[in-house]
Amino acid sequence: MTAKEFVQAFYKSDALIDQSVLKDFIHPEIILDWDSSEGSIQMNYEGLLQYVKQLQNAYIRSKIRISHIMEENDLISVRYAHFVKTVENPREEIVVAQFMVIWQIKEGKLYRGHQMSQISK
Repeated sequence: MTAKEFVQAFYKSDALIDQSVLKDFIHPEIILDWDSSEGSIQMNYEGLLQYVKQLQNAYIRSKIRISHIMEENDLISVRYAHFVKTVENPREEIVVAQFMVIWQIKEGKLYRGHQMSQISK
């Protein structure tokens, strides 16, 4: 599997709402630098697992729609929209935010990420 195919598999999976799935995709030394409309944060392995646990409690379904994906060596750039169905309203799919991320792959896992997002209104 190429690095690009690996990242596509990550976003097609339930990794953003299931910790056990997420563990299959992330390197133990992962660092995600995330600049959002709310501010900047940095997450490591444990921080990402906790974040996904919060999403798992709020959303019953998560879907990613990739509009752009490019590969260069061990770097994959992805532009996508994140859609969810909430516990409170499971019949309506809403877009949470638009994302742009550059992932570095190491040892077949997501290793370094540089992500920007903007909440959809």
